[in-house]
Amino acid sequence: MYNVLLVDDEELDLEGMKRFIPWSELGMVVKGSVNNALSACEVIEQHSIDILVSDVNMPYMSGLELARIALQRRPGMRIIFVSGYQEFSYVQQALSLKAYSYVLKPMDDSELIASLMKVKRDLDEEQKRREVEEAYQQMIPMAKNELLQRLFEGEDPSDREFRASLNKSHELHLVSWPAQAVVIELDAMPGTGPSYDSQHELSRLFHQQFHEAIRPYGAIPYCKLNPQRIAMIVDAEDIDAKLAAIITAAQRKLPVTLTAGLGAPVQGLEQIPESYRQAVQAVEGKMFLGKGGVIKYEEVSCEPGMLDARMLEVHMNRLMHAMKDYEVVQIYDEIDSLFQSFTVLRSKYTVHNLSSYIIWKLDQYLSAMNEDLFELLGIDIRKLDILLQFDTIKDIRTWLTHRIFEISERLLQKSSTKDSKFIRSVMKTIKDRMSENITLKDIAQHFSFSPSYLGFLIKEKSGHTFNELLVQVRMEKACELLKEPGVKIYEIADQVGYRYLPYFSRQFKEKFGMTPLEYRKKELH
Repeated sequence: MYNVLLVDDEELDLEGMKRFIPWSELGMVVKGSVNNALSACEVIEQHSIDILVSDVNMPYMSGLELARIALQRRPGMRIIFVSGYQEFSYVQQALSLKAYSYVLKPMDDSELIASLMKVKRDLDEEQKRREVEEAYQQMIPMAKNELLQRLFEGEDPSDREFRASLNKSHELHLVSWPAQAVVIELDAMPGTGPSYDSQHELSRLFHQQFHEAIRPYGAIPYCKLNPQRIAMIVDAEDIDAKLAAIITAAQRKLPVTLTAGLGAPVQGLEQIPESYRQAVQAVEGKMFLGKGGVIKYEEVSCEPGMLDARMLEVHMNRLMHAMKDYEVVQIYDEIDSLFQSFTVLRSKYTVHNLSSYIIWKLDQYLSAMNEDLFELLGIDIRKLDILLQFDTIKDIRTWLTHRIFEISERLLQKSSTKDSKFIRSVMKTIKDRMSENITLKDIAQHFSFSPSYLGFLIKEKSGHTFNELLVQVRMEKACELLKEPGVKIYEIADQVGYRYLPYFSRQFKEKFGMTPLEYRKKELH
């Protein structure tokens, strides 16, 4: 609705405009109707007026003078003059003020309505232009971010158009070679904190602090990978000192530490994806080498006695399947296999880190099942420092074994309840129709519920919204299909209900911290 101010010293004309013009049908609301220009100035001070309809000849201050004052305060205001005077001098002054119309009295309502409709069309067009411009401005950072992500993920920089876009958006032609890819990650977030209401707020502060930290070093190309990760390209000269200074500055106002992974130096853009892959591997090495500071690729690729991460993942997958089905013997065997691997480690600190990693992976797997690890255990996430109190691998193993059996028993109990049967029915329906553009309304019709009531039931019984369940089912199916090398990624996206491949890729990365292509390479490797 556009705000209108009516000004006329003739009370009958003023009342007529208020009553006989269909303001609401025109998409307008009368914010004030006054009989003198001085009172009009007060209304303009109090309200954001879009349209001024004013008599020309009034005592104390003319409508022309009022219009000049109004335009000084709000240059975009549209003005319509109504007057019994048709002398050329009045019309000429009105035109100089870019008045939209000059309506003569006695006034014909249709003529004023036509003028108002013309004004409304113009205001609508201006608002559309502003919205398009705002949307464009919002898309620029996203487009810049995506360009650099595409380079990191392996898109060929020899493509002339792609390279030109990179140079324009990130000034990569100014990079001094050799250079190295760096991935900086926000370390584990606190459960609560006096100054941070959510992980979202902490992530926002992380990105803000990082932007300020790199400013002294000029145009360092960087992009956001996910809420916890940033990747950048830094020239190799004196890189250790640069990274130390950047991390120190970036985490100055953060309640948690930052860890950086550093890839090997490379001589050109074509080799950046490999350096980036190494940087990702390095930053993920904090699970074994400890968080905070900088981890170089050589440390994770050459460290003697390091566990085979692929086998660790295999054992964790098997363990979770056994827990879901309460296969007691298999649970014990997989725990045994995990801790047999611990014998190759030489550091008690690394063992503690790896134990925390196993719990973190359990939390991830359970989250995918809409379960909360710490709720199932009835413990606070901050109390996991109990692991640091154990002196031997045997003690850690005993504690973890008891906890894993406890979780498995609780999953078994929950799966037999009435509520879980309802959720399983909902999940089955979602799985059967995930390739469609399915909505809560569609599922509600299937169960003969209203959408609002079904949404309430799903949230009440599962702890998650319908959309969260839908994304979970689609992502789980996508993971299965990605393990089949013969299926194209765009085909997988279509099969799980995504018609727009970039959106599927972004949502997958938000969920798993890697693109579908990276996930496939990791699994097939």
